[in-house]
Amino acid sequence: MKIVGIIPARYQSTRFEGKPLADICGKPMIWWVHYQFKKVKEIDEIYVATDDERIEKVCNEYGIKTIMTKDTHPTHLDRLSEVAEKVDADYYININGDEPLMMPEYIRFLLPTEKDSSKFYAANAMTTIKSPVEVVDTARIKIATDMQGYGMYMARTPIPYPKASANIVYKKFVGIQCFSRSALLFCGETKRGTLESIEDIDEYRFLENGKKLKFVMTDATTLSVDTKKDLEKVREILTERIQNGEI
Repeated sequence: MKIVGIIPARYQSTRFEGKPLADICGKPMIWWVHYQFKKVKEIDEIYVATDDERIEKVCNEYGIKTIMTKDTHPTHLDRLSEVAEKVDADYYININGDEPLMMPEYIRFLLPTEKDSSKFYAANAMTTIKSPVEVVDTARIKIATDMQGYGMYMARTPIPYPKASANIVYKKFVGIQCFSRSALLFCGETKRGTLESIEDIDEYRFLENGKKLKFVMTDATTLSVDTKKDLEKVREILTERIQNGEI
């Protein structure tokens, strides 16, 4: 069984331009994501999927494999679909390029047990929200699942709404995903739906078309870098890890 790792990375960003190349303890952020990713021995190859020559150049300097993709992709799922067309594999593990705190053990939670990769498979990591600030932060995607752990709905606002009870454990999206090849090719062949366009949450591509999206609970303590404030926090955490000999 061949498993390929993909790190989608765009230079253009409305909130933080050029963030994959932002310096963290002397290395670009994309290096840190790749550094953690390559510790997962079950993964055969890792590629940074980008549409920007500046990111490609830096990756080449650090010996990181890249795949140049179109600059017209509306979502990261469409970019992953192009990679699946170019690189044949049974499964693809995606880590967002703004997740430098991702640890190898978080990734292993999503490794598939099903050997038959011809079956449709799409899975995403999630974790509980521990900070009240994150509950109302629209950059953090909140999740509600059914009893079997399949996604029912997602939103940038707090869900579920505490009308009848305040006994809620909020869950959020973690930027690790696993797809079969058929799942990624489906994304490339299917246009964005109404909910996906309104919420700007790519994974509605599956739910709006009646596809199952599995969510796997992890105890991941991570922070996606969406703002320069997030970047400063990540620098503090990684500096501490380095000083403690954890890296």
